[in-house]
Amino acid sequence: MLQAIGLTSARHRGLPPAVDDLTFEAGPGCVTALLGPPGSGKTSALRLMLELEPGRGITYFRGRPLHRVAQPAREVGVLLGDVPGHPARTARGQLRMLCAAAGVAASRADDLLDAVGLVELGDQRIGTLSLGMDRRLALASALLADPHTLILDEPTEGLGAREAGWLHGMLRSHADQGGTVLYTTRDPKEAARLAGRVVTIEAGRLVADQGVADFSRTRLRPRVAVRSPHAARLAAIVSREARAARRSVEVVTEASSSRLSVYGSSCAEIGDAAFRHGLPVHQLADEVGDTASASGPRGDGRGADAGIGATGAEPEAAADSSEPSAHPVATSGGAALPPPIRRRPARGPLRPVRYELRRLFGVRTTTLIVAVSLVASAVLSVLLARDGRTPLPHVLAAWPSLLPLPPAALGAGLLGALSFGDEFRYPTLAAGRGTVPRRMGMLLAKLAVSAGVALLLALLVVLVSTESLRLVYGGDLARVPSNAVSLAVSWSGLTVGCAWAGLLAAGIFRVTAAGVAAVLAVPVLMVPLIQAVPKAPTARSMSGLPGRLRELAWPQWPHEADRWVLALVRVVAQPVGTALMLSLSVLVCAYLFTSLRGRVRW
Repeated sequence: MLQAIGLTSARHRGLPPAVDDLTFEAGPGCVTALLGPPGSGKTSALRLMLELEPGRGITYFRGRPLHRVAQPAREVGVLLGDVPGHPARTARGQLRMLCAAAGVAASRADDLLDAVGLVELGDQRIGTLSLGMDRRLALASALLADPHTLILDEPTEGLGAREAGWLHGMLRSHADQGGTVLYTTRDPKEAARLAGRVVTIEAGRLVADQGVADFSRTRLRPRVAVRSPHAARLAAIVSREARAARRSVEVVTEASSSRLSVYGSSCAEIGDAAFRHGLPVHQLADEVGDTASASGPRGDGRGADAGIGATGAEPEAAADSSEPSAHPVATSGGAALPPPIRRRPARGPLRPVRYELRRLFGVRTTTLIVAVSLVASAVLSVLLARDGRTPLPHVLAAWPSLLPLPPAALGAGLLGALSFGDEFRYPTLAAGRGTVPRRMGMLLAKLAVSAGVALLLALLVVLVSTESLRLVYGGDLARVPSNAVSLAVSWSGLTVGCAWAGLLAAGIFRVTAAGVAAVLAVPVLMVPLIQAVPKAPTARSMSGLPGRLRELAWPQWPHEADRWVLALVRVVAQPVGTALMLSLSVLVCAYLFTSLRGRVRW
């Protein structure tokens, strides 16, 4: 059961709200259509239900508002627009990534691909899918966690009759299994064919809340479309004969003077009348028209002018058939206002590490960046070792003095910056919520995965550089330096620090370029500033620091760890290390500040 009570959009610049005190229900085991013309507030109503827009009102999903549901993807499946995924990711990879986000088994992806008929296209890129296949994948994403309620915004827009019929069957099947289905549409005939209940809105307000039988009777009426060069004369004849026979017939002249719409009669009766009076008829066909608005579009897509005399009962008014709302909520006249709707941050995936791994390696971008970094490092190592004057650590790291950072550090920083790309949207529920997850578990997962990738890249660069030197110059250069421990700590800290700097900066500013700029700012801006600070003569030495730290620590670490502690201290004491630590400290504080500010605002 879905209950929407008092939904009201926030006003913008004095304009009337897109949704104004909207109250209705969508029951289980039934497909409910939210019907309205373009601009009537259908999409805004859905976004208010999903707490994607600020406003007032409340929506209960089986008795609980969405922010009280522990696992929203298991309660509500949403289809808003296209698939929120990287166009280079495969359909199967997209669903497997969302499986980790929803906390379901990866095998569920193959089950959904089979259910929506995409098994043969599972390895096809999302960007190459047709509109119909893309809509099938979006529905699979919504059904991934087997939700009870489905909410869809114009799911059949742009689809052909075959794809629309398939989608209708899927929605009916979900409702037949006891689920709740709410979808928006602008086509009254589609609502009459698919839905069991139709909620009609216009200008954000409720017009009618009816069962499909009442909707078809009061808002959809059969008519006869007639085209004749003597339409005015034929209209007068049909009206006169209807009055004589005391039948309720309404004749409406369309925008074209040669076309009529006759309600309450049949093709046979109108054809006989035209034959008796010798009037030619160029078209005579049964149609179904929408009587929701006299000036609105009809079944044939043509507007209607005022009707020509018809006797008998007047056509039934749609507004008079509106049922009273089940949960009236007053918003004026001294009554209490409905509760405010806050725009809340997106929830993080239930299995963040697995999600992040599938997000990172699900596209070829990661492989391409790693490959370019390795090739560039190998070439630079060979060139640096050619003159014999470059120190061996710089040769192995492929770090010439002309570059602010080695290719491995730049590649790690770029991978970190891409972690907060536009792709992060919690499955089916985060469209429009923003791209930055504020959950600590998601942030820790991104930091851990980016650090692991950076360490792997650093190791591969050293191995590739060593092998390249051995291949080109022989085995003389491929030797282990005496201070290998401190060099390893320094090299690992540089790559991991660059990855984290790019990750945090992109997360703060929500732009990948900001992450890359933060990485480049360390050697270009921070290091010169630190080197420009006047240094006082060193009066004291830090010798014996590991021993004093061992005395303070409750568990006693082995003496071999002293070398690692000293190596870490030397790394931090270097200008690049100091600049990197300072940058990371500032970025962490900025990230926490924006997180707290976002929670207070939302």
